[in-house]
Amino acid sequence: MEIDGMLLTILGVSAGILILTGWIEQIYKGYKTKSLKDISKFLMIFISAGAILWLIYGVIVSDVFIIGTNITAIVLMMIVLAMKRNYDKLSKTNQI
Repeated sequence: MEIDGMLLTILGVSAGILILTGWIEQIYKGYKTKSLKDISKFLMIFISAGAILWLIYGVIVSDVFIIGTNITAIVLMMIVLAMKRNYDKLSKTNQI
C-alpha cells in the first residue's frame, strides 16, 4: 500500500500537533497550580534525549516537520523542567 505525499504530510503534522499540545497543557496546568511534583525528572530526561535523537534524524533526512516538531518539543520540555525546578525549590522553602 502506497501513501501519497499529501496524506503523509497531514499524518506527520497531525502527530506533531498532538505531541506538542500535551506539553502545552502540562505547562498551563503547572503554571496554574504552581506544582509539577508529579513529573519525573527521569521521564523528562529520557523524552528530551529521544527528541534530540529525532531532531538529528530529521536533519539527516532533511524533514522540516520532524525538525520543527522536535525543536519545539525540546523548548517546551526545557520550560517544564525549569518550572519544575523553580516550583520544587519554592515548595521546599515553604515547608521550612
